[in-house]
Amino acid sequence: MPKILIIDDDPDICLLLNKYFTKKDFEVRTAQNGNEAICSLKKASADVVLCDFKLPDYNGLEILQKIKIIDPKIQVIIITGYSDVRVAVEALKKGAYEYVTKPLYPDEILMTVNNALNDNSESKASQKPSNKKAKQSSFEFVHGSSQQSKVVAKHIDLIAPTDMSVVILGETGTGKEYVARAIHNKSKRKNQNFVAIDCGALPKDLAGSELFGHVKGAFTGAILDKKGCFELADGGTLFLDEIGNLNYESQTKLLRVLQENTFRKVGGEKDIPVDVRIVVATNEKLVKSVRAGEFREDIYHRINEFKIEIAPLRERPEDIVVFSQYFLNLANEQLEKNVIGFEEIAINYLKKYFWHGNLRELRNVIKRAVLICQDKKINVEHLPQEIIIPSDFDEQSVNISFNGSMPGSLKEVVEETEKRTILEILRKTNNNKTKTAELLDVDRKTLYNKLKLYQIDM
Repeated sequence: MPKILIIDDDPDICLLLNKYFTKKDFEVRTAQNGNEAICSLKKASADVVLCDFKLPDYNGLEILQKIKIIDPKIQVIIITGYSDVRVAVEALKKGAYEYVTKPLYPDEILMTVNNALNDNSESKASQKPSNKKAKQSSFEFVHGSSQQSKVVAKHIDLIAPTDMSVVILGETGTGKEYVARAIHNKSKRKNQNFVAIDCGALPKDLAGSELFGHVKGAFTGAILDKKGCFELADGGTLFLDEIGNLNYESQTKLLRVLQENTFRKVGGEKDIPVDVRIVVATNEKLVKSVRAGEFREDIYHRINEFKIEIAPLRERPEDIVVFSQYFLNLANEQLEKNVIGFEEIAINYLKKYFWHGNLRELRNVIKRAVLICQDKKINVEHLPQEIIIPSDFDEQSVNISFNGSMPGSLKEVVEETEKRTILEILRKTNNNKTKTAELLDVDRKTLYNKLKLYQIDM
């Protein structure tokens, strides 16, 4: 019976999720603040934690860090409002498994929780000593139609047959691990293990053990010998995601492996030879970290034999169409639905959105749209409001023109902006006032008063 801990300061949500997961044969515990949750996990661990990002005493990043210190194998899923997707993406960098956005849909949450449990089981299985080669994980590399994607595909084909180390640069969610797996699957090592580790999620005191393994009795809690990622990946490929987050001690040990092709387990007394191809990824320019003294320059030069840069999704809108259809087909299969495509207006909104979480965020948006869609095609009403009315004023400039002159007052700016927003939403909803009021988060009476005030005749 899988164990789940639900952390939310709303007792109604705790009660709802408790009943739902209990019916699905989960062992459920709830907590309404961070301190209560930490005390609960210290008494008894959990397989999955479902945690609201905004708690009375902690935010999602703080509680995530505390959970990972207690047990780094716990899968943490963050619950967030769609307007907080950027902070959810930050949580992913820090080791969260996934995020789900409000309003909550039980089927979506259950699927995410089950995926987290399956990934955890596969991870545990891969650490058990075995003479059998690890089974290849299901993987499909989707080729985008943009020029940037074509260049990445060309570079993958070029570098894969070699044993050169590769640095993959790109924002969170752009598909760096998919590129790493594509390199492995097209290499001479494709029948050996591909092992991926998120360096950003490694607790400092456990980083050495996760990378290099440990011997029994090496430290408190080391009750058995453990294989590290290098040993598990012997003969295959090791993917180090967010390598810039490795602490200095781990960087020093990594350099030794790169130089001598040997490593020593934590608490061990002998060197172990290893044959591993290194592929690393970072969402920041490693050069900056090197110059700041945060990352060793000698390691950088050893791993930077070939570089692949993945552009953010917003810079390649052609790919949004390709990946949207791919994620739609995937969601249809997972949710047993039969949505056949997208209305043109929905695709236009998807292409204009900023996509802070890149492909990961797009996948979540499409999955949710498929879940709530009762029609044959996804339309505007199936998309989150943040996509229809972006609030990214820091990235997407708002252009207000008053016939070439400066506005007379702040009130004038507000009124002009409000009027143009109403006109734009009316146009995109084909003058549907009910839908316009819903998207603007006002009642119909307020909308009609605004139409009268701004002399908008519809």
